Amino acid sequence: MTSCRIRGLCLTSGLIAIVAGRLGAQDVAQRSPVLAVADSALAAITRGDMTGFTDLMVPEAVLFPTRTRDGVTVYRARPRAEQRASPMGGKVTERGFRPEVRINGGVAMVWYPYDLYVDGVWSHCGVDVFTLVRTDGRWRIATMAWSAEQPPVCEKHPDGPP
Repeated sequence: MTSCRIRGLCLTSGLIAIVAGRLGAQDVAQRSPVLAVADSALAAITRGDMTGFTDLMVPEAVLFPTRTRDGVTVYRARPRAEQRASPMGGKVTERGFRPEVRINGGVAMVWYPYDLYVDGVWSHCGVDVFTLVRTDGRWRIATMAWSAEQPPVCEKHPDGPP
């Protein structure tokens, strides 16, 4: 290869790296506020703070807990007000890991695998799915659905028990 071709390849590679770096930083800047809401929701659940948890939601928010037992999946629809008034049963520790964030305009989604312990004892794992909308310049939870499963259908936190 001639030195002109080598320089051209180096220049092209350098430009690609610069553009990719900028897109990566922009992507992180857009996703961080969305993920921060999901993280705040899990932290509020772990604190047993249903007021703080539901304050992250739009007033019309609905939650959809699902559970599969013996091959049958059932769900409930729980309005924000009902969730706000629901006490936690014991000391809950919910930990998310490997979140996936998607954003388009004023709509975002977080797919967040989690595991959950009650009073320090393993309970279940699954996936939290947050749908968020941007309103008044802030991201707010519009819906939250989650599965409650047992391995191998879901996995425990990669760091092991809390």
